[in-house]
Amino acid sequence: MTTIRHHLSDKLMLAYAAGQLPEAFSLVVATHLSLCDACRAEAAAFDAVGGALLEEAGESAMGAAALDLALARIESLPQETRPAARGRTGALPAPLAGYVGSDPAAVRWRRVAGGVRQAILPTGREASARLLHIPAGTAIPDHGHRGLELTLVLQGAFTDQGERFGPGDVEISDESVEHRPVVLADQDCLCLTAADAPLRFRGLIPRLVQPFLRI
Repeated sequence: MTTIRHHLSDKLMLAYAAGQLPEAFSLVVATHLSLCDACRAEAAAFDAVGGALLEEAGESAMGAAALDLALARIESLPQETRPAARGRTGALPAPLAGYVGSDPAAVRWRRVAGGVRQAILPTGREASARLLHIPAGTAIPDHGHRGLELTLVLQGAFTDQGERFGPGDVEISDESVEHRPVVLADQDCLCLTAADAPLRFRGLIPRLVQPFLRI
């Protein structure tokens, strides 16, 4: 694993520790944490603070059905949203492997355009998650964002606004970002992305096909 230079924000890790992130974003965060020692240590600190606050909190009366409701909610969650194992299972990080299997070659890809392929992952409705396989040297069309998007690099690398994003790096984009990422020429790029709103493409053709590709 190369050196990770682009990490999760404190805001994201705090929301993850509090269980406030949509499943798609939680998947990206958990996958990054499985690869990044620095962020994993920081996330553990957030968990410790949360535990201390719970210990100091006063008691509250609970309804008679509170325990049954909590257990039912836990059982309804996909296994992947619970605390994830560290490291990798096969070729993919362990949290992601629970969604698609350990072998990238077994992923059920759908062609997008220009050799780009995507696989939309089964997550909750609040946000969408997908794997993107982008050929070496490919430039993503100019676009902005209507919400938050996280992009975690699993293989290869891309450049964006003068920064290089390699394996383990996370790019955080919001409504203020307009960009055109370009994959480096030496290797295809495999990314895990999550977004809570459709992208805002500048070009006509990307806008026309956007509803069919669900991006």
